[in-house]
Amino acid sequence: MALQITFVLIVIALAFAVSASAGFGGSLVLVPALALVLGTKQGTALASLLLAANNVMKVWAYRRTIPVKRALVVVVLLAVGSALGALLFVAAPEKVVAIAVIGSFALAFAVEHLDLTRVKVLGTHLFAFASGALSGFSGTSGPLKGLAVRNLPLDRLHVVGALSLVSLVGDVTKTAIWTGASLIPPGGYLLTAAAVPLMVGATLLGRRFNTRIGERGYTYLFWTVMTGYTARLVVGL
Repeated sequence: MALQITFVLIVIALAFAVSASAGFGGSLVLVPALALVLGTKQGTALASLLLAANNVMKVWAYRRTIPVKRALVVVVLLAVGSALGALLFVAAPEKVVAIAVIGSFALAFAVEHLDLTRVKVLGTHLFAFASGALSGFSGTSGPLKGLAVRNLPLDRLHVVGALSLVSLVGDVTKTAIWTGASLIPPGGYLLTAAAVPLMVGATLLGRRFNTRIGERGYTYLFWTVMTGYTARLVVGL
């Protein structure tokens, strides 16, 4: 039991640090780890609760670089997608969804390097809704959320700020639905409260790292997280 608690705390701290540095990516670590310990449904629900609380810290940390107006459409579409995710994707085979996400990642990588502006604009709204829908039934939006925000005309810190806001809205939406469905495990909210010091420390550390790596460094970090998401999907096929 003590070993499990230590494992969970280490995973939580790592997830929070990655999320604060890149603006997203916490679910890449947290969802599979907690699902392994608690089971798929309860583990995913607890991960969403923890990430929602951590995103409050991130929004506070990046409050001066959150482009609310530019990210508003993405936020709304992702929230709607998150709420409808279970209904839209419950009947779809998970492998089909994973293949679609991997394909979108490959397309986005090409768009990023070929600078296809029109495709970026069209893809932003599609990726925003799809990321919410995917997150609604799997617990993680995969690379789609990153693609939606990355396509906005923003610098590094504003990208992280936008991702923090979008992540907060998505995780709060899922947490509210899953709390109503009694999927949050007993003691989940108590664990979240106990993890607040980890959230504060990881957020400050992640923000400090982000401000020091520069635009090129953040680009590498962003695509590393994106690749991690995609690799996880490939392994699950």
